[in-house]
Amino acid sequence: MPAVAPLKSHLRVSLWPAAYSGPRGLAASRSFPNSQVKKWRSFSTTYGERPPAIRLERIRRVRGPVRCTADGIERGLFVGRNEGGFVAAERFKVVALVAAVMCLCNADRVVMSVAIVPLAAKYGWSTAFLGIVQSSFLWGYMFSSVLGGALVDRYGGKKVIAWGAALWSLATLVTPWAANHSTNSLLAVRAFFGLAEGVALPAMNHLLSGWFPNHERATAVGLSMGGFQLGNVVGLVLAPLLMQSIGISGPFVLFTALGLLWLVTWSFRVTNDPQDCGSISKSELWLIQAGKAYSSVIKGSPPSLRHLLSKLPTWAIIFANITNNWGYFVLLSWMPVYFKTVFDVNLKQAAWFSAVPWGTMALSGYVAGAASDSLIKSGYSTTSARKIMQSIGFIGPGIALLCLNYVQTPTIAAVFLTAALSLSSFSQAGFLLNMQDIAPQCAGFLHGISNSAGTLAAIISTIGTGFFVQWLGSFQAFLTLTACLYFATAIFWNLYATGERVF
Repeated sequence: MPAVAPLKSHLRVSLWPAAYSGPRGLAASRSFPNSQVKKWRSFSTTYGERPPAIRLERIRRVRGPVRCTADGIERGLFVGRNEGGFVAAERFKVVALVAAVMCLCNADRVVMSVAIVPLAAKYGWSTAFLGIVQSSFLWGYMFSSVLGGALVDRYGGKKVIAWGAALWSLATLVTPWAANHSTNSLLAVRAFFGLAEGVALPAMNHLLSGWFPNHERATAVGLSMGGFQLGNVVGLVLAPLLMQSIGISGPFVLFTALGLLWLVTWSFRVTNDPQDCGSISKSELWLIQAGKAYSSVIKGSPPSLRHLLSKLPTWAIIFANITNNWGYFVLLSWMPVYFKTVFDVNLKQAAWFSAVPWGTMALSGYVAGAASDSLIKSGYSTTSARKIMQSIGFIGPGIALLCLNYVQTPTIAAVFLTAALSLSSFSQAGFLLNMQDIAPQCAGFLHGISNSAGTLAAIISTIGTGFFVQWLGSFQAFLTLTACLYFATAIFWNLYATGERVF
């Protein structure tokens, strides 16, 4: 190994002894001046048992932190090295399964939005009742977020998301039967479906925080939420084909079967804690533990709701969730009406609306996660990374919505709509990650609180848009109001959000 070239900064070396039995994530570290570093090639320490040699590396960015990695620990998110060559990292297998269930989670929602058209024609449902059916999902979803978050904090993400997937798959299967039985049965099943799906996001966040070091967590969330957005494409593409070839029950049966197949794989392949995984290598486990933002979770009673709500960083997350859901559901629910009213274009029949916005959201979510992790690796604080990503996630859509007020053609308007949806996915590397930053002991509960507030905002914005537009006679004022909400929340976020632990 070549000698380390002289550096312009000190070197911080972290040691993880093989026989160390202290709290996870703790590392002994010491800074050495440049005069000592340049004399060394490698060294090792022994605490009862010889750990891997530590290799010193010079990084390209002189102002950034100097990294040292242990032989066998230097692994990427997708693959790692071992004696036999390259193998898939265990944490990548976890995020792949999480992305798969998030895809099913959203695809199961979309199936009903497709099936409701023939169901309405068959049973003569009114337009008003269609709105009630579509919103019945949110009834259960809003109330299960807090409960699901508390369950995640107590039992871990693996069990909670497994039970959630099992229950929402069951609800998906019986939906056609409920529609044939009575309208009350259908509403009850859809509310139960939302109740089961409400645990998905808190469980995802909790599980990924345990399996990924701090400098990879944003990428992992970006991949998982990319699966969520691709669920829109999968549902919109497959549901009509299956309904045409098999019948209305076709897509419901298929996605139920896929959910059960995922459940079997999940039960045998994933653990709550990487330490309990029998197939993870020691080197990957060391990398995960050494990359935690906090050394260990303080045991004891979690903070009370009153204590959580007494801190401004909590409100920064809540307001961010409210604004994100407000804007997202306005775009999701009312842009087809906007294009029909302003440009006389039936957007639901345009191919790009079914795939392009959701595909770009999946891609931009991954880009946001990778960019956030890159900032942290290059020396930016977690607080700075979260503020930069969230600012893009709010200011970008706000500008795009303002521009919609001045476009003259539907093509340019479609570009701004896609831009608004894509840039909003940068929030996944902002407030969605920040819950684990400030409250690792009760992140699930905090996620549930903020998600319930965001769901209520989604209901209000979806219903309120119609009354607002009817009152003023145009979309321009409401788009401007939503843009101003984005800007105001971005300011509040940058003033009071933090990436440091608060609770």
